[in-house]
Amino acid sequence: MTQTIAIERVDHIGIRVRNLDTALAFYRVLGFALLRRAAGDDVAIIRNDHDVELNLVFNADAGDPAGNILMDVPDKLPGYTHIALRVTSIPATIAALQANDIAITQGPVSFGEGGHVSVFVRDPDRNVIELRGRDQGAIDGVIRYEP
Repeated sequence: MTQTIAIERVDHIGIRVRNLDTALAFYRVLGFALLRRAAGDDVAIIRNDHDVELNLVFNADAGDPAGNILMDVPDKLPGYTHIALRVTSIPATIAALQANDIAITQGPVSFGEGGHVSVFVRDPDRNVIELRGRDQGAIDGVIRYEP
């Protein structure tokens, strides 16, 4: 029998960004606040009120700033394509995105039979973020996700 590792939960997610101030402004809209900057490293730890933690690694210095190599090129390279964050309300999320001039790049879309509805956005460095809620009631413009 193979021995396995008991993972309890995701501890944090690291996201490489070009400009810390620009990234912080974006992630503040998603409810994150700067907890601290790592000493001697290009890492800023941000956390929301529900203890979801992201590490902004602010040393990106290559590639096309207008694209995401894992999502925006025809060749499908291995790697993480997006993070999905659970939200309490898709309608409130859509309203907050609109109020802050953050474009929804896909959605709202529904998935499966569980009432899950998601919207997708891009951070200033084109990293993809899925904002997902469920049992939200009627939401205007929802389409069924088709891969």
